[in-house]
Amino acid sequence: MKPNPSQKLSRPARRAVLVVHVIASASWLGLTLGLLALGTTAATTGAAVTVEASVRAMRLFADWLLLPVAFLTLLSGLVLSLGTPWGLARHRWVCTKFWLTLATTTATAFALRPGVNSAVAAVAAGGALPDAGDVLFGPVVSLSAYVFMTVISVLKPWGLTRRGRRFRAPARRTLQDA
Repeated sequence: MKPNPSQKLSRPARRAVLVVHVIASASWLGLTLGLLALGTTAATTGAAVTVEASVRAMRLFADWLLLPVAFLTLLSGLVLSLGTPWGLARHRWVCTKFWLTLATTTATAFALRPGVNSAVAAVAAGGALPDAGDVLFGPVVSLSAYVFMTVISVLKPWGLTRRGRRFRAPARRTLQDA
């Protein structure tokens, strides 16, 4: 049996990158659950001290943890897709995960973080939480996306893309000719 030319990672390397990817993805999911818990606390409590502590903790997560974990998830996913037979554009579920990961990383950087930072600024200035959506919308959307990506990672639905079918066709012809 011929080796697959698209499989660029050795088995130990693939396993190592897969472990990194799963840990980074689980971390991102856990951080988002933490943000949701803190955002819910900030939005539902009547105590100004608790609101301020919650949004300040959210800012720590958003400023120091979320983006590195998001980028690690994106990078390890890219390495896995490009270094294994799954490919980046061969299976619909891989494409979907890539674009959702890119979208949620972008939303984290340009929507979630600014929303949390504006909530912290308002609360630190002695005001009330300006909009509960600033601290709840991002985590709810992110959590939904991460759960969906986890489900499709396990189920691998939808089959091959057009590119995946073209890639697989020469391999089938070679097998039939043998």
